[in-house]
Parts: sequence; structure tokens; C-alpha cells
Amino acid sequence: MASCRAWNLRVLVAVVCGLLTGIILGLGIWRIVIRIQRGKSTSSSSTPTEFCRNGGTWGNGRCICTEEWKGLRCTIANFCEKSTYMGFTFARIPVGRYGPSLQTCGKDTPNAGNPMAVRLCNLSPYGEIELQNVTIGNCNENLETLEEQVKDVAAPLNNISSEVQILTSDANKLTAENISSATRVVGQIFNTSRNASPEAKKIAIVTVSQLLDASGDAFQQAAATANNDALTTLIEQMETYSLSLGNQSVVEPNIAIQSANFSSEDAVGPLSVRFSVQKGASSSLLSGSTSIHTNVDGLNPDGQTELQVLLNMTKSNSKACGFVVYQNDKLFQSKTFTAKSNFSQKIISSKTDENEQDQSASVDMVFSPRYDQKEFQLYSYACVYWNLSTRDWDTYGCQKDKGTDGFLRCRCNHTTNFAVLMKSVILVKQRKYFQKDYQYPKSLDILSNAGCALSITGLALTIIFQIVTRKVRKTSVTWVLVNLCISMLIFNLLFVFGIENSNKNLKTSDGDINDIDFDNNDVPQTDTINIPNPMCTAIAALLHYFLLVTFTWNALSAAQLYYLLIRTMKPLPRHFILFISLIGWGVPAIVVAITVGVIYSQNGKNPQWELDYRQEKICWLAIPEPNGVIKSPLLWSFIVPITIILISNVAIFITISIKVLWKNNQNLTSTKKVSSMKKIVSTLSVAVVFGITWILAYLMLVNDDSIRIIFSYIFCLFNTTQGLQIFILYTVRTKIFQSEASKVLTLLSSVGRRKSLSSVTRPRLRLRMYNFLRSLPTLHEHFRLLETSPSTEEITLSESDKAKESM
Repeated sequence: MASCRAWNLRVLVAVVCGLLTGIILGLGIWRIVIRIQRGKSTSSSSTPTEFCRNGGTWGNGRCICTEEWKGLRCTIANFCEKSTYMGFTFARIPVGRYGPSLQTCGKDTPNAGNPMAVRLCNLSPYGEIELQNVTIGNCNENLETLEEQVKDVAAPLNNISSEVQILTSDANKLTAENISSATRVVGQIFNTSRNASPEAKKIAIVTVSQLLDASGDAFQQAAATANNDALTTLIEQMETYSLSLGNQSVVEPNIAIQSANFSSEDAVGPLSVRFSVQKGASSSLLSGSTSIHTNVDGLNPDGQTELQVLLNMTKSNSKACGFVVYQNDKLFQSKTFTAKSNFSQKIISSKTDENEQDQSASVDMVFSPRYDQKEFQLYSYACVYWNLSTRDWDTYGCQKDKGTDGFLRCRCNHTTNFAVLMKSVILVKQRKYFQKDYQYPKSLDILSNAGCALSITGLALTIIFQIVTRKVRKTSVTWVLVNLCISMLIFNLLFVFGIENSNKNLKTSDGDINDIDFDNNDVPQTDTINIPNPMCTAIAALLHYFLLVTFTWNALSAAQLYYLLIRTMKPLPRHFILFISLIGWGVPAIVVAITVGVIYSQNGKNPQWELDYRQEKICWLAIPEPNGVIKSPLLWSFIVPITIILISNVAIFITISIKVLWKNNQNLTSTKKVSSMKKIVSTLSVAVVFGITWILAYLMLVNDDSIRIIFSYIFCLFNTTQGLQIFILYTVRTKIFQSEASKVLTLLSSVGRRKSLSSVTRPRLRLRMYNFLRSLPTLHEHFRLLETSPSTEEITLSESDKAKESM
């Protein structure tokens, strides 16, 4: 009988292992096929973020550096170091910019808090980085007083221009009132009737460039001021000023102005002027990044062209043309279009000296805006110009033009300030939580999938076993275990099959600009749209709910065992099962409902309100920004409840282990080895049901990469296989399961015995012949040698016959 039981146990193990292996292989193959299909639509070529140093980002096939660095990998310094001159101290200053002094005007002065001086960091004629002399300001002057002074016809415009430039050198401190005052002062300097010197106007260009570094909110407030036309006046004056530079250019980090004079050429005939802006190593405009070519055949953009304009006109009507490039659209505050993204939105202005009544110029343009193609996918765009009368974007006289070179093409039948308003689909917006976005090894993902597959199998078998044997196991402990297994099973299934967002690699047009609707040139309301995925939001809510349910049943299991083993309550309270069921399934539902309801009530008007609840890449709770952790739904609706449950479960686990599981038994007569083994298994059983191993998740927040990876493997190994652990500890080890499994295996083994009947036909004939011969006395002696002690064959046959009869 012992050998039979051992054989049945081996068969049981083989069947279970075969079943689990089949499920794991099926899930693995399914996951691999899905990932291969998704991988086909994702660009395989990527550059590691470590390639670009000092804050540089990879884009347009190269590293896009910050203003302070340049070079292939952003490793070459492009700044002036900290310096002291004439008693003033200056921090690091990027090349091409003015740096404010650390010394500021006193509290008792009208210019309190503003820098006392500025200093320019520039390149020498030999290309060396050098600091210019210090320009000292007047602490008794501010933007409001300068605005009053500039109204005087005899006002010293050179001094006023320098003072405004100093007062706007720290863009972080500029308010809406400062912007309005500064633009009015600069507008008077550019006013042709004031006859300001070229030097004063060049310094005013520096002021405009500095203003464009101010916050977008400050510009919105300045534009919303009643009867405030300072921004519109400044835009008009920039256009007029662009005609006065001859063949020169003025380039500042946020604005570039260049003109062409062709009065000495033939007086008649068509004329085409091409103005180009090249992509630089940084987002700022650099000297030499703009160029003008006359008498060209047409547009000729290349891979480094960010913007190119072809101005078509006649020589008889025009003697000069000018171009202005704005680094951003802050001067153009639209009431119909809202920019929400951070990609480049350059504005280009073209103007000729023709009379307004004799405008015959037309403009062809190509744009290649900078944006993160991993985060955004181009959906559509509009060719627009700035209507000075309505102070908003307009499409009159402009249309989109098809091209095959990947550029956004536009054509307009007039000259003014032009732009291309992009409308992009948000793909994946990376959000970071406390620390940088880590990359985990592929093996960790494989281990996670394998562990979840094992848990799904173990939980399903445990639920089936508990339900089938419910008549024998009518206890509340069984009810708690079944609910725990059901919630954990559903969570694992949702995690394996639904955690990834189906929209994360969505390509609306496969990157082909020709798929865009070129007949529609309406002004969009915003530059980004989000393709909603309510299914992903629903899966995130379900994952949130069932994981909370799982932890709630962990807590209920701990509380129940505490009362049964420590408080020894007999019997349990009336309606106990109904009470814990309402808690286990109802409380998490309330938490999830309140969380979703609060987020929707606060952000329901935003079409992307879902992204305040879930992530964009995976269907799970949104990871907060560093400054929004306190208000994060991840903190209050998940981390805090889970932490409270884990702390209480650990306390109950320690209490039960000390007072019950590892308490010395004076009546123990068995060996200490067997007793210790039982204690260890019992301790593990309680720890698994209590979810104690989830505390390893807090160890994954360490900053050290190697230590974090080690804890990630440990966490994944223990928690993804929690369902398998429950199956082994609470199902396989029970006598009822072993007995039922033995019956099933006996039934299966009988099929094999039936197949072996043909092999024992010959021994049966031999026995019949032997019995027949024994009945003949005369032949008995001759066949005496055939008679032996009961052979193995006879024993086997008799046992098999009895087994057959019992069946």
C-alpha cells in the first residue's frame, strides 16, 4: 500500500506540473505574439538618454543641448563662468545673453529687488568666449517711470533703452504689468517718428528677446488687459524695423531680424527671396542660423532646415524686404487657439516696402517644427497669419500645400506674420515619481509573467477545490480564503491581459504627412488632442478595486485568525460571514468610487481628465509629479490604505507567531525536527494569507540601482507567485485534496490497466492449462514441475481482479 500511495503522489505531481506547464507556455506564447505585433509599429532605433550629457535631449537625429552647452554630446561649455567686476558679482551666463548681477537695488528705492547691473557674455571675432563690460542701471528708475519719461519728445532714448534692458534681464520676475510697460517703452523707441539711434533699437531688440523668456501666464494677463494694444503695436513695429537694416541682421536668443535690399538690381521683372532658419544645437536662435538668398528658383530645404520662406514679388514695386523670426508665440496671444505642448512654435514675419494698395507679393513656406516624436504624433496642422485688426490667427488667403519631403508646407497670397499651428496626438507623456525613470531588465518581465501564470493556475484550482469540498469545510475560514483567492485571481487576470494601454503606440497616420486632410485649413482650438481610451480607464479602476479587495481580505483573514487563536471567540458573532463580506467587497468599492468622482469633479471639463487618474502608458494609477504628491490619488486611495493594512497585519502576524505557532509544548513527544518543520510551514501559511511579502515593495524605492534590482527580483518572485503558494499550503497539503486526487488518479490508472490486459492473456492460458493437467492423476507427476509457489504473476492477477471487482 505504501508503494501504491507513493506512486499515486508521483502521478499527482506529474499531472499538476503538466497542467501548469501547458498554461504557462500558452500565456507566454500569447504575450510574445502580442508584443511582436506591437513592436512592428514602434521605431526600433533609439538613442540612450546617457548619450546626451548636461541636460541635452535627443531629437532630430542629434543632441539638442541647453544654452550653456554645445557639441555632439553637449559636452562643450557655452557659457561664461561666475565673475566679479566693479564690485558686482555675476553667476554663470550663457553665450549671447546678458546676466543680471546678484546685487539688487535696495528696499527704499523705486527699483527695489531688481538687479543693479548686467553683463554680456559673447563670442569674440576669433570665436573665443569672453565677458563684456558691465552696464550699471539706475535704482531710482523703474518701468513705470521710464514709461512716463519716454513720452517726452526730448527724452534720451539711448539711456531709456539701456535701463529697460537692465530691468527686464531677469525674466523670472517679470509680471504682466512689467511686460505691458516694457512693450510700450520699446514701442516708442521703434516708432519711426522718434528717430531713435540704431544702437538704441538694437538694445531694444535685446529687451524684446528677454521679454519672450517670461512666463506664458504673464503674457496672457498682459494681453487680457482692457484696451491694451501694446503687443499689437510692437508686432507692427518689428515688421517695419525689419526693412531698415539693409543687408544686415540682428540675432538674439529669442528673436532674429534680417532684411535684403535689392534697389541696385534691375528695376523690372519678378524677384524671389528665400529666407532660411537652420536647426541649431539648442532651442535658441544663434548668429549665423539665418540666411537670405535672392534671385532663387524656389524653396530648397534640407535635413537641417527648421523654417524656410520664399517671398515672390516684382522689382518695380519693391526695393527691400524684411523678415522677423520669433522663437515662440508669446507676443501672439490668441483667443481661439490654446498651446498646451512645449514643442517649438516659431513665428515668421515677412514684409516688403510696397504700398498697401499695391500688394502683389505671395509667400511659400515650409516648416519643420521641433517636438518629441515619442510623445506626440502629428495629426493635422493649419496655415495661418496674425490678423492685426482682430488680434488673432486667421486663415484668409492661406492654404496648405502637399509635399513629399516631410515638411509642413503653406502658401499665402499676402505678407504678414505667419505660423503653422500643429495639432498633435498625445502618445506617451512620461511622468516621473520622486526619481528618474528606471529601466528594468527583460528577465524581470518574464519572471513576472511566469509567476502570474502560476498564481492564476493555483488560485483557480484552490477555488474549485474549496467549492467542491464545501460540505466538509463549512467554516468561515474557508469563506475568507475563497474570497481572497477570487479577488487575487481576477486581479492577476486583469494584470496579465489588460495592464498595457492599447493606445500607447498609436500612430494615427503612420508618420506620413500626406495622410493629412489638406482641404481643411481651419484654426484648431488646441495644439494637442488625446484619443480617449475608456477601456484603459475602466481596467485601471478594476485593478485598483481588486487589489484593494485583495488587501482587505488579507486584513480580514488576519483579524479572524486573531480572534479565533488569541481571543478564542466561540462561536463567531452572528451574521459574521455577511458582515465581513460587506467589508471585503464594499469598502474598496467606496474608495475607488470616491477617488474617480473627486477627480472627475475637479477636471471633468478637461477631455484628458482620465490622465489625472491613470497613466498613459499602462492602465494603472497615475504617478504624481514631485510637487503634487500630497494631492495624488495614488497616495490617498492606495498607498495609505495598503500601508495601514500591512502594518496591522505584521503586528497580528508577530502576535500569532509568538503566542501560538512557536509557543513551546511541554507535552511534545515527537522529534524536535518534525515539530520545527510544522511550525515553519504554519508560519509560512499565515504569512502568505496576510500578504506580508508586500512590504518588499517599499525596499524598491531605494536610489541605488543594483540594490533596487535585487529587491525587484525578490518582490516579483514572492508576490507574483502568491497564488501558487496558497495552492500548495492550503490545498495540496490537505488530506481531503490528497484523498480526492488519489481517487482521480486511480480512475486514470485503471485505463492503463485495461490496455495491459492483452499482455496477460498468455499467463491466463498457462494457468488454465496447469489446472486442467492437475485434474488428470495419471499426468500429474509428469507436470509436477509446473507447480510452484504463488508466483508474482498470480499475485498481480488476483490483485487486479479484486480491484476490478471493487470498481
